[in-house]
Amino acid sequence: MSEQHQHDHHPADSHGHHPSASLSMAVAATLHCLTGCAIGEIAGMMIAQAAGLGNGWSVAISIGLAFVFGYSLSTLPLLKVGVAPLAALSVVLAADTLSIAAMEVTDNLVMVLLPGAMNAGLVNVVFWVGMMISLTAAFFVAVPVNQWLLSRGKGHALTHEFHGMTAAATGWRRWLPALPTGALVAVLIAFMLGGLVVSTADEAGWQHSSVATATASHRV
Repeated sequence: MSEQHQHDHHPADSHGHHPSASLSMAVAATLHCLTGCAIGEIAGMMIAQAAGLGNGWSVAISIGLAFVFGYSLSTLPLLKVGVAPLAALSVVLAADTLSIAAMEVTDNLVMVLLPGAMNAGLVNVVFWVGMMISLTAAFFVAVPVNQWLLSRGKGHALTHEFHGMTAAATGWRRWLPALPTGALVAVLIAFMLGGLVVSTADEAGWQHSSVATATASHRV
């Protein structure tokens, strides 16, 4: 299928109205967006903390990267089946912007409101627990948003037809990775659990060291 054909095709036209959008479709669409947002959020906070930036910069960088990664993960499948880059980006912008925005408002608001979460540091249990809480809240806020969009033939309904195409990738498109949502979610969960385990171990080691030092001082 040629890029021109893809560019001229309007997937929303074939969907029409969706008066009873499936909850499972909304959940799948939300998880797809959430993985990209989470990658951007964590990367943004890591960059901000490594650079010694304040909370305002941390939030700004995290939101910016969340949109970048969120759009990228949705654009890759379209590019792989032959959609022209600009056409793919325009479809993704229309499909994902409201969902990502809802997630980012919720996620960052929760992180700011949780005591100590923003200033906890990456090797800190509070940070990882805060991220888990904020991303979970963002998920539950975005599901009804995506269901509402799907019911009107918008949101991920715009990309659904493209995702079902099976055309063999050619040229540079062959090198684009195929990233199933389930695999991305599994990697994200594993990464966050890993961060929590490392933080817990570090805190336990610090407490053990403090106790040992206090005991030695008392004996002296």
